[in-house]
Amino acid sequence: MSIRVAIAGIGNCASALVQGVEYYKNAKEGSEVPGVMHVLFGDYHIRDVQFVAAFDVNKLKIGKDLSEAIFTEPNCCLKFAEVPTLGVKVLPAPILDSVAHHMREPFKAHNPTEPEKTDVAAVLKETKADMLVNFLPVGSFEATRYYAQACLEAGCAFVNCIPEFIASDPAWAKRFEEKKLPVAGDDVKAKLEPP
Repeated sequence: MSIRVAIAGIGNCASALVQGVEYYKNAKEGSEVPGVMHVLFGDYHIRDVQFVAAFDVNKLKIGKDLSEAIFTEPNCCLKFAEVPTLGVKVLPAPILDSVAHHMREPFKAHNPTEPEKTDVAAVLKETKADMLVNFLPVGSFEATRYYAQACLEAGCAFVNCIPEFIASDPAWAKRFEEKKLPVAGDDVKAKLEPP
């Protein structure tokens, strides 16, 4: 039994998530784990998270295995786990509004005039992703909606980790409800922190 996870935006948050799954995969049930609220969530253990797809705009990350891309510049997340090859190649994502024009060179964004070949919804279907985790930069209004729409088309849950309103927007929430798909987040950390 696994939770098949796709990630949009292979930055520092994605690096921490991927490393964390590897680092804590053998954590004992009921143990306190720094940075993790629950070792078990229902019947699922941390080790049940399986990464199946990854999308990014950084040309230095595109084509690399996810295990390598999480340590590629400009990422600067502390390396705390040796992540084995995952067999998940980072695919080119549409830039849309996820990288400002003046930041495209420092961010190593691929050429936006090149035809986009990645059909995100098709990849989510093909990999049988259960959920897509949105780690795009804050302010990615169009890009967040692009991924939310891809999830609806693919029959995939959407976990929105940035403060763009999808789960809390009644129109988007209704669309996910009609498809019987989970949608959570709009800055997920604020929603899941204990009081």
